[in-house]
Amino acid sequence: MSQDVPAPIPRLTVITLGVSDIRASIAFYDALGFSRRLKATGEAVAFYDTGGPVLALYHWDRLAADASLQDQPRPTTFRGTTLAWNCATRGEVDQVLAFAIGKGATLLKAAHETDYGGYCGYFADPDRHVWEVVVAPGIEVGEDRRVHLAD
Repeated sequence: MSQDVPAPIPRLTVITLGVSDIRASIAFYDALGFSRRLKATGEAVAFYDTGGPVLALYHWDRLAADASLQDQPRPTTFRGTTLAWNCATRGEVDQVLAFAIGKGATLLKAAHETDYGGYCGYFADPDRHVWEVVVAPGIEVGEDRRVHLAD
């Protein structure tokens, strides 16, 4: 790599989840209350405003092909990645978990006290993408829906 190329500004802009049934996934994320944008894409891809990086849903097999990866076998175990829904209070964690389960998520782990002084639980979406719902010391969610980290 040439040393003459200036370093780009690092940024995470979109998280894309491969999904088996795009209609069901769109219905699930709509039901969770995320705001869908660019609806003109129909069922080819769905984009959601999350207050930070965009969440995108895309057909699993097409996403694998885009990345030149095999579509099969699909993992049935932990993939080494979680998405997080940070909350302001323990009560909000409980509320979000109950809400997600009511919309079709699977409870993976009930809310509990953590060893770092937080409170969290886990659910999986219809394609088994894992979400942590958490309140943690040093991590706050502002009125702007953005995560603010303590120094």
